[in-house]
Amino acid sequence: MSQCHAAPLPDRAAIRVAGTDARNFLQGLITNDIGRASDGTAIHAGLLSPQGKILFDFFVVPLGNAYLLECAKVESSELAKRLGFYRLRAAVEIAEEPGLSVAAVWGGTPSLPEGAIAYADPRLSDLGYRVLLPDGADVSALACADASQSDYHAMRIGLGVPEGGRDYAFGDSFPHEALFDQLNGVDFAKGCFVGQEVVSRMEHRGTARKRVVPVEGDAGLPEPGTSIEADGQPVGRLGSVSGAMGLALIRLDRATEAIEAGVQLKAGGVAVKLRKADWARFAVPSEIPA
Repeated sequence: MSQCHAAPLPDRAAIRVAGTDARNFLQGLITNDIGRASDGTAIHAGLLSPQGKILFDFFVVPLGNAYLLECAKVESSELAKRLGFYRLRAAVEIAEEPGLSVAAVWGGTPSLPEGAIAYADPRLSDLGYRVLLPDGADVSALACADASQSDYHAMRIGLGVPEGGRDYAFGDSFPHEALFDQLNGVDFAKGCFVGQEVVSRMEHRGTARKRVVPVEGDAGLPEPGTSIEADGQPVGRLGSVSGAMGLALIRLDRATEAIEAGVQLKAGGVAVKLRKADWARFAVPSEIPA
């Protein structure tokens, strides 16, 4: 049996949504079907603006009659506030959970200390597990090889999986651009949710022109946020970086035109090639024609 690796994720946090109306409350708001969050199975979802752009993304973890939303720590207070805005008269309690810390585990199955909550990462099985640890427990309790947050992101980048706030901007990206449609983040058959009309239209018309895709540099990549250009014309922007590997939000139509014309894409002077993730169901231009 392979050795698992465990990394603390101190930039993640959790919010509890509880009460008799919690299930119906979340179902009417989020991009995925809350009915899939049951029996220890979490879902990947987002809360959108009415214009269909991602305001927050998170994992929804069932916990008895309540749900935990694992999200970016820097966004947790705002997420709780936004959920409260929609609460109206629903019998729902929304509160941050400062007593929980988050870890990522991959390459094997962890042992769990008392009070820990583990679930398979719902985006992609190769990402392994997420673990919510109670006060007083740390990743050493998981009986895995120690890993760093950088190790986790290198693994995630290699798999081509984006993360909100790193690879796409909250408030300025559509779910298709962030690959929600590819990574189990949206259910087009579930019924209404905030922003559904825009997202459904993009799905049925196939109008998503931007996508987060893996990129490989011929040297170490520059810092996140660097423009990716073809002959000086922007085609995208670099997100997460690990050495010569990275993720970038790319205008695929512009990148295709450039590559078909034999123009090399560059990020800060470093030549880059686009790569299609093994699980992706959309075309990615990668080679300059001979």
